[in-house]
Amino acid sequence: MALINIGFGSFVESCRLVGVLSPDSAPIKRMVQDARERGGLIDASYGRKTRSVLVTDGGYIILSALTSEALAERLGYTDEGGSEDEL
Repeated sequence: MALINIGFGSFVESCRLVGVLSPDSAPIKRMVQDARERGGLIDASYGRKTRSVLVTDGGYIILSALTSEALAERLGYTDEGGSEDEL
Protein backbone atom coordinates (compact mmCIF):
# COMPACT_ATOMS: atom_id res chain seq x y z
CA MET A 1 0.00 0.00 0.00
CA ALA A 2 1.59 3.26 -1.16
CA LEU A 3 0.10 6.54 -0.02
CA ILE A 4 0.45 9.74 -2.05
CA ASN A 5 0.40 13.16 -0.39
CA ILE A 6 -2.26 15.25 -2.14
CA GLY A 7 -1.58 18.35 -0.05
CA PHE A 8 -2.15 19.74 3.43
CA GLY A 9 -1.46 16.42 5.14
CA SER A 10 -4.04 14.48 3.11
CA PHE A 11 -3.12 11.15 1.57
CA VAL A 12 -4.70 8.80 -0.96
CA GLU A 13 -3.77 5.21 -1.68
CA SER A 14 -2.07 5.40 -5.08
CA CYS A 15 -3.35 2.04 -6.35
CA ARG A 16 -6.94 3.31 -5.99
CA LEU A 17 -6.42 6.25 -8.36
CA VAL A 18 -7.81 5.94 -11.87
CA GLY A 19 -6.90 9.41 -13.10
CA VAL A 20 -5.56 12.83 -12.22
CA LEU A 21 -7.34 15.50 -14.24
CA SER A 22 -7.28 19.25 -14.75
CA PRO A 23 -10.48 20.88 -13.42
CA ASP A 24 -10.79 23.46 -16.19
CA SER A 25 -13.00 21.73 -18.77
CA ALA A 26 -16.80 21.70 -18.69
CA PRO A 27 -17.08 17.87 -18.59
CA ILE A 28 -14.81 17.69 -15.53
CA LYS A 29 -16.81 20.46 -13.84
CA ARG A 30 -20.02 18.48 -14.49
CA MET A 31 -18.38 15.33 -13.11
CA VAL A 32 -17.42 17.23 -9.92
CA GLN A 33 -20.94 18.67 -9.57
CA ASP A 34 -22.51 15.22 -10.04
CA ALA A 35 -20.21 13.77 -7.37
CA ARG A 36 -21.11 16.63 -5.03
CA GLU A 37 -24.84 15.96 -5.50
CA ARG A 38 -24.55 12.21 -4.87
CA GLY A 39 -22.21 12.60 -1.87
CA GLY A 40 -19.13 11.20 -3.58
CA LEU A 41 -16.97 14.34 -3.47
CA ILE A 42 -14.02 14.78 -1.12
CA ASP A 43 -12.66 18.33 -1.03
CA ALA A 44 -9.03 18.11 0.07
CA SER A 45 -8.19 21.58 -1.25
CA TYR A 46 -8.96 23.15 2.13
CA GLY A 47 -10.51 26.28 0.62
CA ARG A 48 -7.73 26.85 -1.88
CA LYS A 49 -8.22 26.92 -5.63
CA THR A 50 -8.78 23.42 -7.04
CA ARG A 51 -5.92 22.61 -9.40
CA SER A 52 -6.49 18.90 -9.92
CA VAL A 53 -9.30 16.38 -9.73
CA LEU A 54 -8.51 12.82 -8.69
CA VAL A 55 -10.80 9.98 -9.73
CA THR A 56 -10.78 6.76 -7.70
CA ASP A 57 -11.83 3.25 -8.66
CA GLY A 58 -14.59 3.42 -6.04
CA GLY A 59 -16.29 6.32 -7.81
CA TYR A 60 -15.12 9.04 -5.46
CA ILE A 61 -13.89 12.36 -6.78
CA ILE A 62 -11.17 14.13 -4.78
CA LEU A 63 -10.26 17.80 -5.21
CA SER A 64 -6.68 18.90 -4.57
CA ALA A 65 -4.92 22.26 -4.52
CA LEU A 66 -1.82 20.68 -6.08
CA THR A 67 -1.38 20.68 -9.84
CA SER A 68 -1.77 17.53 -11.90
CA GLU A 69 1.93 17.72 -12.78
CA ALA A 70 2.96 17.86 -9.12
CA LEU A 71 0.79 14.87 -8.29
CA ALA A 72 2.15 12.94 -11.27
CA GLU A 73 5.68 13.56 -10.01
CA ARG A 74 4.70 12.31 -6.56
CA LEU A 75 3.26 9.19 -8.18
CA GLY A 76 6.55 8.64 -9.98
CA TYR A 77 5.43 9.49 -13.51
CA THR A 78 7.59 11.74 -15.63
CA ASP A 79 7.00 13.49 -18.94
CA GLU A 80 9.45 11.90 -21.35
CA GLY A 81 9.64 14.82 -23.77
CA GLY A 82 6.07 14.50 -25.04
CA SER A 83 3.65 17.39 -25.15
CA GLU A 84 0.03 17.54 -24.04
CA ASP A 85 -1.11 17.83 -27.66
CA GLU A 86 0.39 14.50 -28.73
CA LEU A 87 -1.98 11.57 -28.96
